[in-house]
Amino acid sequence: MHVVFRESHGLDQSDLPQDLGQTPADLVVLSFSDSDLGAFAAGWHRAEGGLPSLRLANLVALKHPLSVDTYAEQTLAGAKAVLVRLIGGESYWPYGLATLQDMARKQQIALAVLPADGQPDPRLDALSTLPHSTLRRLQHLCDTGGAVAAQAALAQLSLAAGLYAGPAKGAKTVPEAGFYRPHTGVIPAPDPSDKPRAIVTFYRSYLTAADTDPVDALITALDARGFDAVGLFAPSLKGDTAPWIAQQIARLDPAVIVNATAFSAQRGPDEPSVLGASDCPVVQVALSTARRRDWAGSERGLSPTDLAMHVVLPEVDGRLFGGVVSFKQPGKRDEALQYSRFAHRADANRVDFIADRVQRLHQLRVQDNAAKSVGVVLSTYPGKDWNMAHALGLDALASLQKMTAELAAQGYDVDAQDFSDTQTVASRLGTETLRWPLAEYEAALAKLPQALRDDLTDSWGAPQDDPLYNDGAFCFPALRSGKLLIALQPERGALAQRDDDYHDLSRTPRPGYVAFYMWLQQQADAMVHVGAHGTLEWLPGKSVALSDACWPEALIGPMPVIYPFIVNDPGEAAQAKRRIGAVTVGHMPPPLVTSKLPDAFGRLERLLDEYSTADGLDPARRDRLIADIRTEAQGRGVEQDLGLDASASAAEALTRIDRFVCDIKETQYGDGLHVFGAGDHGTGEIDGLIAALSARFVPPGPSGSPYRGRSDVRPTGRNLFTTDPRAVPSRAAYTQGVKLAEELLRKHLQDHGDWPKGLVMDMWGSATIRTAGEEFAMALHLAGLSPRWDDGSDRVSGFDILPLALLNRPRIDVTLRVSGLFRDMFPGLAQLFETAIAKLAERPETAADNPYLVQTPRVFGPRPGSYGLGIGTAMDDYSDEARTAAGEAWLAASSYAIDARGEITYARDALETQLTRADSFVHLQDLPETDLLMAEDYAAHEAGFAAAMQRLGKGGAAALYHLDATRPDQPRARTLTEELARVVRARAANPDWATGMMAHGFRGAAEIAATLDHLAAFAHLAGVVPDHLFDAMFDATLGRDDLVDFMQDANPQALAALRARFDALHRAGLWTSRRNSVLAELGTPA
Repeated sequence: MHVVFRESHGLDQSDLPQDLGQTPADLVVLSFSDSDLGAFAAGWHRAEGGLPSLRLANLVALKHPLSVDTYAEQTLAGAKAVLVRLIGGESYWPYGLATLQDMARKQQIALAVLPADGQPDPRLDALSTLPHSTLRRLQHLCDTGGAVAAQAALAQLSLAAGLYAGPAKGAKTVPEAGFYRPHTGVIPAPDPSDKPRAIVTFYRSYLTAADTDPVDALITALDARGFDAVGLFAPSLKGDTAPWIAQQIARLDPAVIVNATAFSAQRGPDEPSVLGASDCPVVQVALSTARRRDWAGSERGLSPTDLAMHVVLPEVDGRLFGGVVSFKQPGKRDEALQYSRFAHRADANRVDFIADRVQRLHQLRVQDNAAKSVGVVLSTYPGKDWNMAHALGLDALASLQKMTAELAAQGYDVDAQDFSDTQTVASRLGTETLRWPLAEYEAALAKLPQALRDDLTDSWGAPQDDPLYNDGAFCFPALRSGKLLIALQPERGALAQRDDDYHDLSRTPRPGYVAFYMWLQQQADAMVHVGAHGTLEWLPGKSVALSDACWPEALIGPMPVIYPFIVNDPGEAAQAKRRIGAVTVGHMPPPLVTSKLPDAFGRLERLLDEYSTADGLDPARRDRLIADIRTEAQGRGVEQDLGLDASASAAEALTRIDRFVCDIKETQYGDGLHVFGAGDHGTGEIDGLIAALSARFVPPGPSGSPYRGRSDVRPTGRNLFTTDPRAVPSRAAYTQGVKLAEELLRKHLQDHGDWPKGLVMDMWGSATIRTAGEEFAMALHLAGLSPRWDDGSDRVSGFDILPLALLNRPRIDVTLRVSGLFRDMFPGLAQLFETAIAKLAERPETAADNPYLVQTPRVFGPRPGSYGLGIGTAMDDYSDEARTAAGEAWLAASSYAIDARGEITYARDALETQLTRADSFVHLQDLPETDLLMAEDYAAHEAGFAAAMQRLGKGGAAALYHLDATRPDQPRARTLTEELARVVRARAANPDWATGMMAHGFRGAAEIAATLDHLAAFAHLAGVVPDHLFDAMFDATLGRDDLVDFMQDANPQALAALRARFDALHRAGLWTSRRNSVLAELGTPA
């Protein structure tokens, strides 16, 4: 019998060790909270020598095991009593608690381990050495807070250790909850005011620790803008004081709430946050635990912990993110305590910006609808005139029609008849412009930070050279109806215009783009961007907690932003929420319908049905059917799609052909496009839009696919929120990730007869949010790793190494290529993976079983602050040079390695080394309502990888896989060609799909043309599209007279683009058709 062990590791082992250099003292207090430590420092000094010697330390500096060992040896070894205050329980400092408990038992140290969240924790009591009565007394004093209570707690701890301590004189209590004003302190409950009331909610501990600088600054700034602002403090928003808080908010009926507490305040599934007791907007601010200088130099903006506490979890309550308001700054070192107190220090620039945003929200709230000017922006992404008003799963023009009708009914100054015909609106947007004189642009530009102005000039030169400039003014594609402005978002810049020195224009929007948003700020009280997604929130700058030198903030300023957003795209929605302060009003995807088998497959289906009944009955008949099935499958291109050749066995061929036919019949796709405000949940969508335009509270709603088990995303019309990044991957996601890994391995073994030697995984942020990390869990399992969760929560706290005996296979060498969104939203996952593979490198295993013995970076992504791949026009230019440029763009946008500490460095050589070892690539798809021909991103990432491999001289060396996880119970790994064939036959060339699009006029025609563009990109960059798939696309589009007539009427430019695309494919040799009818249409001699 062999005992097989898993090897476990915690994430705290990835922190850098520190030596605090403190000498021993009688008493030691440890806490994650600087407010706690500040109160104990004040309490010790208040005793004026009446307390034993004391040391204070923040547990953040003691997370690494070596830091704990050093501190234990140098400082704790001389202590008589130790008090630890923990937020989050035992799992947040496990190694330290184990070490401390062992020392306390052996050295008779009085040890008190107390929860810092006010909630009893029996596990912490069990770690302590003091009686329960003493622990409860200490807990009460610590929860009471303030210098007097801290002095009393130190005296109690001293007495428990047998040391002398004088009594603590003075009032030990501050009210559990109450109201506050700067320079006055605690005040009686205020009466309703004639001025608009603003409430700033904050933690009581800030008050007791005299750490209220950001609260004071916010109240002062709001007062200066005409509010009657008051602070409201409490230990927590969901403790015993919650009912009182809700009562006070309801009584005062504030115009706005600015919240400076962390986490979600929901007390249960049916108990929303107390901040929702009023119908006003709630603006969340972040009190960063970083120093200002570190924030200023960081592209990330907030640490992973601050991101979760101050941004992600508050979104669950429907709060709007206002930005960062303060930073931690160290005070003068206290030599008696060998400690420097870190306190919150408000940043004047950030306070003013947040106060301006609050003021703009209030103006929107009190304005009559008839007086409001609303700017509605439609995307031009991906930048083709015939594809204007693009939005994922949404008919933006028909939605505009619905919205304007509802706005008119609500009293807004707009003539709904101006938008009653979508084709007329599209035509007008293609021809009409509104002008903004150059002098006004220059005056507005002068207000931007000098660094941005210099960047703009260096990148693009004079504004007169911009395509939107004409005769002394910028001319924006836009039209007015009353006080409603409808405009097309300009292009931010093009890859084709990059200079030879590769000055990265993707980091700097062009002058016309800058001008548009500065003009819009002057024209509108609020902006509505219709559909997912635009480009403003993807401009360069910090990923969250932006500064005035970040392009998104510089261009949109404090203007309220409302963003109707498809409910299944949480990552992109979060980007809009966190970088431009948007209210993301969720809308449904199109309804799903089940595909049907193409008519040409009728005989093949009949033969397969006949074989299923003949098998085992008549060998001669069976053999004849096998031959007929394979002949028919060859004639329809199915065997080519599946990569079957003549040597394939009958059993393998028939099984895979039958599976492919079934896959087509079982495929579901979106029927047409959704119209915002229509359908079963349309009323809720409109209600959410109207509420947001009145700066009323929009209730929060989860995000995800309603067609993949997330029925809770209905009803739509709510403000979307995402998931806690610290709880990814979830337990359920890991179980599913194992299943996905095994399916990929099965497919690779079937195709190549061996395990993958080097696998590149393409990972996106939105998919990780939707599935709670299924594909990351898949990567862990492939490497022979599994997550480890806290016992009492869903938080991932570490990892286990699975022994080879349990895996029953080698560890797979996995390289992660993560998107910019993944990098920003899940920094901890990259660190976890790199930490784990560093431990794999220490295993006593052979190189054949463990490729991680070769230590090299394995998590790569774009440069900090950058998003996307930047392939651009290279996808549409079918020259060899363009393909090379596309491959180079993929490499350049993947050349930054993320290490175990979260540091991001340029590592192009390491990336190329990993790619040259790769023999496979996979992208996972979880959404049933989309496919790889729905958007160009799929081709950019999946086919872009193939172009990158060709750029490295390794073209064709890696098998390209697309892992279909749309049905969790039946994941299906397919080659890229097989997946494209399924999508073309089931949707893109399905006449029912095109007919559904014909109900959407201009946008429907654009979707049809765009689908061919996306398929063509796969052919160009990866060479994975057989000719017969283009034949099928031709038959389904230009081969249908009714469809051609429709496109000619609804969107003639899209029809012209469709014809031009087929012609370009044929001329480039990417499609060779032998059918005379096709050649005649293309004008090519037979």
